[in-house]
Amino acid sequence: MKSGEIIEDLMKREGMSRRDALKIMGLGGAAAMLGGRPAAAEEGGSPSSGAKARIVIVGGGTGGVLIAARLRRAAPKAEITIIAPNDIHLYQPGQVFMAAGLYTEADIRKPNADLMPDGVKWIKDEVHTFDPDANVVETAKNGKVAYDFLVVATGLQYDYEGIEGMRPDLVGKHGISSVYLNDPVKGTAKGGVATWEWFKQLRAAAEKASETSPITAIYTQPDTPIKCGGAPQKILYLSDDFLRGNGPVGGSDVHRNVRALFCKKGTKLFGLPDYNKTLVDEVTPMYGNITDKWNHILRKIDPEKRIATFEHIYQVKGEYDPDLEEYDMITKRESVEIGYDFIHVVPPMKAVDAVANSPLGWPKGTAKGWLACDRYTLQHMKYKNVFGIGDILGIPLGKTGGSARHHGPVIQENLIAAMEGKDLPAKFDGYTVCPLKTQYGKIMLAEFNYDGPAPSFPLDPAKPRWIWWAFDLYMLKPMYWNLMMRGLM
Repeated sequence: MKSGEIIEDLMKREGMSRRDALKIMGLGGAAAMLGGRPAAAEEGGSPSSGAKARIVIVGGGTGGVLIAARLRRAAPKAEITIIAPNDIHLYQPGQVFMAAGLYTEADIRKPNADLMPDGVKWIKDEVHTFDPDANVVETAKNGKVAYDFLVVATGLQYDYEGIEGMRPDLVGKHGISSVYLNDPVKGTAKGGVATWEWFKQLRAAAEKASETSPITAIYTQPDTPIKCGGAPQKILYLSDDFLRGNGPVGGSDVHRNVRALFCKKGTKLFGLPDYNKTLVDEVTPMYGNITDKWNHILRKIDPEKRIATFEHIYQVKGEYDPDLEEYDMITKRESVEIGYDFIHVVPPMKAVDAVANSPLGWPKGTAKGWLACDRYTLQHMKYKNVFGIGDILGIPLGKTGGSARHHGPVIQENLIAAMEGKDLPAKFDGYTVCPLKTQYGKIMLAEFNYDGPAPSFPLDPAKPRWIWWAFDLYMLKPMYWNLMMRGLM
């Protein structure tokens, strides 16, 4: 779809004037979904330094490439090295559109060499050991690499084996799918490919079922931090909407022939009230066949028998306390087996082993293993010449591409200040953006930070809109490749 067509549809669907539509269609409109308003570090111009230093960036994904581009311009005399094994760069948000039949694997792949900034040395290798006390990292094939400053951009790792009986190679078999599955080193996105086939297989099975004898589809979300927290629900809603006859294939409405179970930790669909209210009051009732199974965490799967075993956590009343005039609440746990025809598995996620097993990871608590950085400055709590960007960060929010976009200018300004022995001026506010696809053609653009909702536009952020779908589908990918990965936004 061309920009002129998007503007005309925006005027029609949202009731906007051409002037307002053009405003939203500007760079700031699509930039919202890659990271909202410009971070404070960018508003006064990009900081720079003529200091010399050895800067090593570990990781060649979104965070690693964008911060390399920023630092190359900001510190022209620095010796900058990226250590990353991946020849191919994946536009990972596109895997959901792959699952929905709207992108192909080729649409989300680019050679990493095309994105590497000029003047940055690229070592195609993996870091196995971090030794921040000696200011070195050790690679698998190229020995030790010393640094003056380190940026950790390793991303996270999927722990499919953390579910008993589950393995990555089961995706695409026995009714199992998982949109997350990819191999950045090989440049493959099996999860997107397999989930599109899963959509079609689910529909074919639903066409043979009935409302009185439905098939069962389970959608899971683990009890760990995850990349793009809205993705489990995106697959739930898009696949159900596909059953209603929407999407690229069409067909009759058979969604009532599927009993959909959404299993997750907690008792809310979204942590912020306004966004949660939309999902509870508008989105879920629109489908009518979705049941939320609160505090059901997938612990085991039997692929052959198609049985999923969940840990169900609940509370019961204990002894009555007359002084407090309330009952003690006792936490109970039980195993619940649920048979399924189809299941979409979101794996537990954790910090990469090299970070978790080093002095750089948090030593305990729910953040154990994740990079121990200050949530505002993104500087390591102990090693002041170390910074973190992207999914590896052990901070409360920020495991989205839009967050990494906001990490970039903060790290740029703070690392430059550290090089010059100055106080760190920039602060990350926790900005996170979740373009939650509630159906084909509608997205609820949930933006928030440490303080709560943080909408970029004077539009009700809790209302699913076509305009955000159009931005996400047609505009964000080229902006990601040509602006965000060049450190230009």
